[in-house]
Amino acid sequence: MQDIATIRGRFVARLEQLEAQVRHLEASQHEPLDDDFSDQAIERADDEAIDAVERAALREMSATRRALARLDAGRYGICTRCDTPIDARRLAAIPTAAHCIDCERELGAPAPASR
Repeated sequence: MQDIATIRGRFVARLEQLEAQVRHLEASQHEPLDDDFSDQAIERADDEAIDAVERAALREMSATRRALARLDAGRYGICTRCDTPIDARRLAAIPTAAHCIDCERELGAPAPASR
């Protein structure tokens, strides 16, 4: 596994990126609607897409903060469910993973696609 400082740096940098993205998305939604009804419909559809992107960014921010907390507690890379080490390949693919692949499967979450 990579050293703690490197992992922390990547998490902090990603949080900063996500926070900037959320600020940008929120600012874009506060623009006034167009006077034309068909343009308003397009803008509303765009707003729904922006909302979905914002929700995904907020979920990733939450997962990253939880991973940082585990890192601070000396528990990063340890499954929060069964206390076994999380495979390094899983952490490389999903750095914020909180569960080993076996527990993730038992919980019913989809495993990442194989490459």
